[in-house]
Amino acid sequence: MRFHPSITLFASALTCCLSLGQNAPENQAPKDQPQVRVNYLNVCTPSEDEQKEIRTSLANLPAPKFAPDFEISRGHSTLDQAPSADWVRIRREFGPAVPFTAAQYSFSVDEKAMIESLVFRSREAKDVLQVQLEDTVTGALDARSVLVSDTPVNRIKLERFGKASVVLARCPTADQTAYEPLFRSASDVLAKYRAALTIKTLIPRELAALHTAASTGTGHAIQKKKK
Repeated sequence: MRFHPSITLFASALTCCLSLGQNAPENQAPKDQPQVRVNYLNVCTPSEDEQKEIRTSLANLPAPKFAPDFEISRGHSTLDQAPSADWVRIRREFGPAVPFTAAQYSFSVDEKAMIESLVFRSREAKDVLQVQLEDTVTGALDARSVLVSDTPVNRIKLERFGKASVVLARCPTADQTAYEPLFRSASDVLAKYRAALTIKTLIPRELAALHTAASTGTGHAIQKKKK
């Protein structure tokens, strides 16, 4: 707003503005401030529509038949206010006819827990961009014993294009009987990929090599690629 140079008009405009400010609600945000939207994810009891979307996404995941390209990497990471962790990652790519570009498996272990994750990345940036299956084991001391047991999935996440993510996670305090088929389907997918990626032998071997590299001072991260 531009004010006339006259002192009288300026004073009138100032009085008007002060009057409007006094009458405005205290909790009314200025119009020029951006709105902040917060999305709350119902991870314990997702809606029927969200269950259907999870079911469809799991059914559309490809069989573990890979293209020749792959990558294996291992390393040691330190984070602020968190225990340091050893990790191994495996990426296997799919052929061009598959609607997903790659499957990435990762296994990390620290002093508190072991986390296993399998991520599928969509080839097209629409609808569901990424599907993630995850399980966490606490209190375990040996990675080999965890991998042999085929630990069931306890978290499913769909990252969607232009929408909030859909997540289903194990919640001990909630009645999740209706979601058991989804957890079983996700666990079956992870078990098949464990077998196809020879996880039960490969992960312990890579972790052992990581410890050897650390003790000999040759570094924590080693990568192997084949194209």
